[in-house]
Amino acid sequence: MTEPAPEQTQQSPPLTDSTAHLLARITDQLSLVSRNGTRRPMHRTRHPDHPAADGGTSAPALVAVAHGSRDPQALRTVLALLDRVRELRPGLDVRLGHIELNAPLLPDTLDGLRGAEAVLVPLLLGRGHHVKRDLPAATAAAPGVRTRIAAPLGPHPLLVEALYGRLVEAGWDPGDRDSRRAGVVLAAAGSRDPDSAQDTRRTARLLAERLGVPVVPAYASATTPTVPAALRALAARGRHRAFVASYFTAPGRFASACADAVPHRAAAPLGAHPAMARLVLHRYDQARATVAPAGAVSLLASA
Repeated sequence: MTEPAPEQTQQSPPLTDSTAHLLARITDQLSLVSRNGTRRPMHRTRHPDHPAADGGTSAPALVAVAHGSRDPQALRTVLALLDRVRELRPGLDVRLGHIELNAPLLPDTLDGLRGAEAVLVPLLLGRGHHVKRDLPAATAAAPGVRTRIAAPLGPHPLLVEALYGRLVEAGWDPGDRDSRRAGVVLAAAGSRDPDSAQDTRRTARLLAERLGVPVVPAYASATTPTVPAALRALAARGRHRAFVASYFTAPGRFASACADAVPHRAAAPLGAHPAMARLVLHRYDQARATVAPAGAVSLLASA
């Protein structure tokens, strides 16, 4: 029986509200505990969770849903991210399911949870076809699991914090804030879904606020501008010190193609950045805290 969380309409945080303030509010809501956990089996073993907010002693499994990639680094990166999630919440049953290309596939993961409850957390960065169509279809095909679907990871200030950290690793100088020569291209996979494009643009605005320089969204497929075109547009404005922020959860073909446009100033994918693990748990907790009305088939808003 599928019980996705209802859609909540929230206004985008005003650009005058600093990312640091928003991060502090989110962090206060999360249980950040010992980081001494170890990797646990993803398929068969159930684990007791920390006491639930409602006074119970167990919680639904967290099923992280990754896209999947032929790049072997993608799976390793996602597993490292889920290890961080387990370290932050010892005892939580954290499992992985892929939409395609990698095992375990999501239907197999759900099949291992028959008779149980699960929250699906998409390791996806916006509202596109996979979030709107593939995940509801997968849960409908698994009636033996009581499920709800969390919002995708983006847009969110914690993503901006991870993007910022990866840019600094790639050589971004915080002293470039307000520089007239610097700029950033936010490289995303691309989608024909207008909501997905809107989510990417909102992340670009939040990152521009964080960096103090223009951030131009660009795409590897499906829509324009491309990363090289966005870099040329920045150069035409005198922004010759341009970096590429990799708006990808894990390595893969699209992430590599975007990085090739400016290899000496391209940040790594978000991966297992600590802010990403905190965000996965935030989406999980957000979905659990929302009571879905009977018959609702909708997703939590990205907020």
